[in-house]
Amino acid sequence: MLIKPLIKPTNLKAWPNRHNTLTQKLDNLLEMRNGDSGNVLNDYNAMTKQIQDLIGKAIKANMRIRALGGGWSFTKVAATEGWLLDTKQLNMVFNVSKASVSNAYKGKPENLVFAQCGNSVKELNDFLKSKKKALKTSGASNGQTIVGAFSTGTHGSAIDFGATPDFVAGLHIIVSPGRHVYLERASNPVVSDAFVAKFQTELIRDDELFNAALVSFGSFGFIHGVMVETEDLYLLECYRQRILLDASLKKVMQTLDFTGVKFLPFKEERPFHFQVVVNQYDLEGGAYVTIMYKRPYTEDYKPPVENTEKAGPGDDLPTFIGKLTELVPLVTHLIVNTLVKLSYSLFDKQLGTLGEIFYNSDTRGKVLSTALGIPISFVNQVNDLLVELNKKQGPYAGIFSYRYVKKTDALLGFTKFDHTCILELDGVDSAPTKNFYDVVWKELDARNIPYSFHWGKINNLNTTKVIKIYGANRDKWLAARNKLLPPTSMTVFSNQIMKDMGLDKTV
Repeated sequence: MLIKPLIKPTNLKAWPNRHNTLTQKLDNLLEMRNGDSGNVLNDYNAMTKQIQDLIGKAIKANMRIRALGGGWSFTKVAATEGWLLDTKQLNMVFNVSKASVSNAYKGKPENLVFAQCGNSVKELNDFLKSKKKALKTSGASNGQTIVGAFSTGTHGSAIDFGATPDFVAGLHIIVSPGRHVYLERASNPVVSDAFVAKFQTELIRDDELFNAALVSFGSFGFIHGVMVETEDLYLLECYRQRILLDASLKKVMQTLDFTGVKFLPFKEERPFHFQVVVNQYDLEGGAYVTIMYKRPYTEDYKPPVENTEKAGPGDDLPTFIGKLTELVPLVTHLIVNTLVKLSYSLFDKQLGTLGEIFYNSDTRGKVLSTALGIPISFVNQVNDLLVELNKKQGPYAGIFSYRYVKKTDALLGFTKFDHTCILELDGVDSAPTKNFYDVVWKELDARNIPYSFHWGKINNLNTTKVIKIYGANRDKWLAARNKLLPPTSMTVFSNQIMKDMGLDKTV
């Protein structure tokens, strides 16, 4: 039986995000579903045409549209008051044949995978494992869609690799009713003419356009598919220890120089992942340090057991901080201490694939989260500042987390420093948490400490701040958007947040 692709109104007029920190009023939530003709390529191309038709209808109706991923963002960066498009059922994955790869491609063709936009990170991890492949890095959550994750600049987990946008090698973007393009870097050609012909698209090779579109939170058109560069399947060997916050640990935190560091499980080996969590109410007990090493894949291992009561090896803090929600406003430093000790357990030599270590796809209570990128040389200064501010403004019902990645090439990627430390402040959804965020941001400005914001987490970005943080990259991003999209599509793919930050402008 032939099943046609479908874009169906649900008539829902409001949409809450995954963390229930916001509700977006909208004209309609549209459900998207692939057809089934027996040929996946034809079904993908048929959905491309359906999306083009939808963009045409939106232009005629003067309606804004936005692709919705897993709803993981804490802000309305991926929302709209118009038509919100639920992409989660658009989850085809294509193996890439050698005939579809350019002779000029510098990587290994067998490591390329082309994924439709609605694939969750978990779905992609499962598919890749079946092919003995793996993503190069991952955020803490695998509940995001792959396009939603990199489009907001979601940071990764590997200290010597970039954020999630940095494993993306190509983008299939539907920009108007009459045009869709396959965009990749001129400096890294990937696909052949045969690939372009199969997807009936137009090839553009342009580094600046590509680096602009990578982190564009749905504003460069509808990203229908993404070319991902993977690598051979590997295991991560994971440890979590409590380490005194002394000169040795502080040196690593602000340099990532592990030379002579005694607390490492393997003294002469540079970790794959390094994260420090500081409980400001128990500083004498030491920081929680999570260290991971990359290992060759073997079948002979036991993956970590998922436990909803405890934070797993790759979990971020909202996985257990949300438990405090029901105690607000009674939260005290003793309650925070007890929760951390019960939920953020220590462990040795836990093994798993990237998808098994960074597996969280659920939320546990109503939490807020802000994430800032800072140069690693400022880490200890910032940690001292946070401890100081908590004494003056607290108690802050949360703790401080630091993880590290390399600089991204994405023009508006928030991991913009040569080595970026991602400071995560996860706390209960309450007025004191929001007030603490405000105080921290103001004090960072007052002390001239450079920082950037994760686009999908709580922030106070406006036009002035975006210009200050991104400078010339912001101008290049605007020019690229104007170059790729016609004026009608620029209007359709804008939203209120873009207007507030001056990113909807025509130039």
